Amino acid sequence: MEPKYKRVILKISGEALAGEDKFGISEEMLQKVAAQVKEIKEMGVEIAIVVGGGNFWRGRTSKSMDRATADYMGMLATVINAMALQDAFENAGMKTKVQTAIEMKEIAEPYIRRRAISELNHGDIVIFGAGTGNPFFSTDTTAALRAAEIDADVILLAKKVDAVYSDDPELNPDAVKYDELTHQEVLEKDLKVMDSTAASLCRDNKIAIHVFALAEEGNMKRAVCGEKIGTIIR
Repeated sequence: MEPKYKRVILKISGEALAGEDKFGISEEMLQKVAAQVKEIKEMGVEIAIVVGGGNFWRGRTSKSMDRATADYMGMLATVINAMALQDAFENAGMKTKVQTAIEMKEIAEPYIRRRAISELNHGDIVIFGAGTGNPFFSTDTTAALRAAEIDADVILLAKKVDAVYSDDPELNPDAVKYDELTHQEVLEKDLKVMDSTAASLCRDNKIAIHVFALAEEGNMKRAVCGEKIGTIIR
């Protein structure tokens, strides 16, 4: 199997890292992610990762808290996940750097675009933590922004669900599964695969998105090779 893409942004949701526990970090999921990432790394694919923080904190669900404060707390949650991923990757023998949009130099490098590109060129995995560093922007938007900045070929959207559906498949058994969509359809149908800012940014910069289930073994490799799993948005 030959990889279809040279450089990818892998967007991992916090919920996916929680596994069955639905909160915190599942060590089993960390090892699964590390094994799948190693598989595509060995194919020569350059990998950058954006990780969410929903397994610890979802800012927008807070009713009483100031939205900016809640969002900053969410950004800090993503850094916990980034550090956990770095540890799992290094245990699996992969050289990994964490770059954060909010400076915390004791534990990570600050985000510098040129440095990130240089590290990817040298074969390191780069994990982007702390979102964009700004409140009111999701980590999906971070993935779209970083993909444009580092000139990634695709965003691999690794989620708990196996594809994009017309509705939440856990709540609605009649939800329709989509194999292919355009960015415009995602916006018009108000599909909850990513927020409208992220979808617009991907559309404007012609960035393809491949949505698939993280938990299923070998899915990452299939997605990188362009297999028709999950949903492709282009």
